[in-house]
Formats: sequence, structure tokens, C-alpha cells
Amino acid sequence: MEKYIIIQIIGFLGTGLFFFSYQFKENKKLFQVQFLSYLLYTLHFLLLGATTGGISYVINMIRSFCMAGKWRFGKSKKMCGMLCTLQIFTLVFTWAGWFSILPIVANIASTIGSYTNNARKIRMAGMFINSPLWIIYNIMVGSWVGILDEIVSEASMIISVVRFGWKDLENFPASAS
Repeated sequence: MEKYIIIQIIGFLGTGLFFFSYQFKENKKLFQVQFLSYLLYTLHFLLLGATTGGISYVINMIRSFCMAGKWRFGKSKKMCGMLCTLQIFTLVFTWAGWFSILPIVANIASTIGSYTNNARKIRMAGMFINSPLWIIYNIMVGSWVGILDEIVSEASMIISVVRFGWKDLENFPASAS
């Protein structure tokens, strides 16, 4: 029981970081904070024995590293395609049942949203695809803090839309990220 609580605390720390990530208008800062969040979530899921979720978060860490950095290829459509392909390989090699599809589809949607470099599309992918699918997956693997994370993430995305405005997020210049 004590081990399970420690695993949930690790996930809770990831939740806190992810919540704050959407409070940055600049995409670069959003991805930097999400990188650290994904690192904690990788550990959380692997300790829970949820291999598909854990490995898919490693790919999310790579995505955040690429999107926050200055490496031109890291922000290219080819890299987006490579990351989505890695998600599919993760699904094939970590298959544990139909619910393994959920984090993969969620992360592919977030990856495509991220590579638009459009703050509004990033939040749309998160609010309407990523978080709902992860909530179901978290229920299936027993990540109670993961459920909380997605609820908090939804709230954070909504707060950012209210703070920055839906139209302003659409027009936020990519060069500022």
C-alpha cells in the first residue's frame, strides 16, 4: 500500500507541472514544463505496470524536447510523423488489450496538435481528444492521480482560453514560441 501511495505522489507532482504548463502563452515554455511533467508520468506509469502509458510518455518527452528546442528538424513535419510512428510501434510492442489504444490515439492527436505550433489547436487536441482518452485509460490501469491530472489539465486549458481568448490563441505568432 505504501508503494502505491508513493507511485500516486510521483504522478501528482507531474499533474502540478502539467497544470502550470498551460499558463504560459508561449508554446516553448509550455513544452519545457510539459517535458518535466512527462518525465514524472513515465515513472508513474511504469511503476504501475502500465507499460503502454509509460513508454508513450517517453515519446511525449521527446516531442516536448523537440518543440521547446531550437533544432529545426525537431520541429519539422517529418519529426511529427516519426513520433506518431513511434507511438504506433509502442502500441504493437506493449499491447495489453483494447485499452492500450487509448493513450496512443490521445498522444498522436496531441503530437499533431503540437506540430501545428498553434496555441488554439494544441488546446483543442488536449481538451477534446487527449484528456478524455487518457481519463478512460487511467481508470483502466488504476492511476487515480492520472484521472485528476486530466481533470486539472482540462481546467487549466479552459483557464488559458479565458485568460488569453480563443481568437488570440489562434493568432498567437509561432515566432514567439
